Amino acid sequence: MAKVSIVAPVFNEEENIRVLYDKLCDVLQPLTIDDFEIIFINDGSTDSSIQIIKSLAAQDEKVKFIDFSRNFGHQNAVFAGLENCKGEAIVIIDTDLQDPPEVIAGMYDKFRLGFDVVYAKRLDRKGESWHKLLTAKFFYLFINKLSDTPIPLNTGDFRLISKRVNQIVCTMPERNKFLRGQIAWTGFQQTFVEYNRLPRFKGETKYPYAKMFKFAFDGISAFSNIPLKIATWLGFFTATVATGLFLWTFYVRLFTNNYVQGWSSMMIVMLFLGGVQLICIGILGEYLGRVLDNVKGRPPFIIKDTNINKKE
Repeated sequence: MAKVSIVAPVFNEEENIRVLYDKLCDVLQPLTIDDFEIIFINDGSTDSSIQIIKSLAAQDEKVKFIDFSRNFGHQNAVFAGLENCKGEAIVIIDTDLQDPPEVIAGMYDKFRLGFDVVYAKRLDRKGESWHKLLTAKFFYLFINKLSDTPIPLNTGDFRLISKRVNQIVCTMPERNKFLRGQIAWTGFQQTFVEYNRLPRFKGETKYPYAKMFKFAFDGISAFSNIPLKIATWLGFFTATVATGLFLWTFYVRLFTNNYVQGWSSMMIVMLFLGGVQLICIGILGEYLGRVLDNVKGRPPFIIKDTNINKKE
């Protein structure tokens, strides 16, 4: 049987780490897998997460850890695990226990049938507010309309990928990671297993709305240039409207006596054009900012400490 790697990013999850470890062991040991490893990536936690992880590693050689020098973000933490894992099958799972480890057994069965990507599709998302569910649904519908790479609906990063898919993903140089899109982009045989997502076991969510919106824009900008095209067409539209208003103003000035009036309409036009220009400049700025991040060539994360020996 293939070796399985579990990649689990951690950010202030001291109450959940041991529970996740126990559940993963309970799930993986009966699968008659030759070997498995559990890689915890500590993404700059300020609680005792790294101490708990190191204590698990001291008692179980299957537990590996990567400790970042600071917080580099969830996607970079997952990417660090993908770069350092050794499994033929790699499972990405969060540490908050909303995604039940028991689902991994079904994923592994699909992998043994020859599928390179097995993503977990949510039937139900307990413990989440209606507005979060609505924004998530809107995001996936929106990005699938804009992108040439379809992103499966009702899925997150919880999935199993094969070694060859992982090798391709790890060669992608972009700094603003959107791994669920990058994995979908690789193609290969993909399928899903369905499950009910649970409420967070303990602690508070590490993904407030500000991070969610940034993540959403990272995904859109990484897989679509349509916002740039929208900005272009919006510029043509406003130029056409402005030309029409200019001709109308010219006509009023020459052929009517109402040319003194119109201060309100002038201000509306100025504000409208100014707003559109700022929107277009903002869109361009977001794309240029991502280009600048890649041009700088800085590493996506810095590892302060690890027990992973790449020569193994």
